[in-house]
Amino acid sequence: MSSPDNLIKVGISACLLGAPVRFNGGHKQSHLCKDVLSQYFTYVSVCPEQAIGLGTPREPIRLVGETSNPRAVGTVNAELDVTDALTAYGQRTAAELTDLSGFILMQKSPSCGMERVKVYQYSGHTAEHGGVGLFAAALMLAQPNLPVEEDGRLNDPVLRENFITRVFAYAQWQQLLSSGLTRKKLYDFHARYKYQLMANSPADCSALGRLLASNHQLRLGILATQYFSKFMSALKKIANRGSHTNVLQHISGYIKRSLAADERQELQTLISQYRSGIVPLIVPLTLLKHHFKRHPDHYIAGQVYLQPHPENLSLRNAI
Repeated sequence: MSSPDNLIKVGISACLLGAPVRFNGGHKQSHLCKDVLSQYFTYVSVCPEQAIGLGTPREPIRLVGETSNPRAVGTVNAELDVTDALTAYGQRTAAELTDLSGFILMQKSPSCGMERVKVYQYSGHTAEHGGVGLFAAALMLAQPNLPVEEDGRLNDPVLRENFITRVFAYAQWQQLLSSGLTRKKLYDFHARYKYQLMANSPADCSALGRLLASNHQLRLGILATQYFSKFMSALKKIANRGSHTNVLQHISGYIKRSLAADERQELQTLISQYRSGIVPLIVPLTLLKHHFKRHPDHYIAGQVYLQPHPENLSLRNAI
């Protein structure tokens, strides 16, 4: 377990930690958030509806109107309108909590849901695709690079691994900035993330490399801002078996001359089995790591892709 000093600060909807703050006085405690991720995250707990002065228990609110610009009103008393209050609180939270590395939101909530929240039309029917909770919308607009995910979507192993990879990457970027940014540190950061970026988006990986290579005259602060925005956007794209296989083949190329013929064949077999869906990603990765322990390579040893998050989370056992 990590020490308190190196825990990553993550915002979270308070009900997911078991706080009895929902409209009915209940909670939606998440085992993953409270018991598993808490080994690596220190949480900043937020309940927007309580924060704007709504009590517990309280009249439920719901989104009404256009999905792109809904109002948050009471389900019993339509004159209860907390639209502006929720939006303002989201903006204030984003402005004050600039040291967060991620945010986990309560799904389907008219304040915290990040997608598919029910939006009621004036006819009484719900809109087909749903909308975004008002606190969540304001937060994500103000901090577009911040990794944000819903608790329900974290049940999907691929989305869970992607989100946590982004949180740890965001935290590493914050550490880089706090240590004093230099061009060398920026280039080294990109070099360490090369194969992780290649897994998420080969095109973005190449584009980020070109951005760094062709902007020597651009002020460092501007370059870093442009880089990080594109970097986080690239990591948000979901890696698949094809792109992971491509990365595994690239990395294995660094070691093929050090392996015996049967060892090369075994590695290629496992990579092929991963691509076919027979084994999870952790299987060929574990063998690769084993070989690199016997035949170290300085460049590969620095690649985040080999361990983008703590091994104990076992996130690549299910993808």
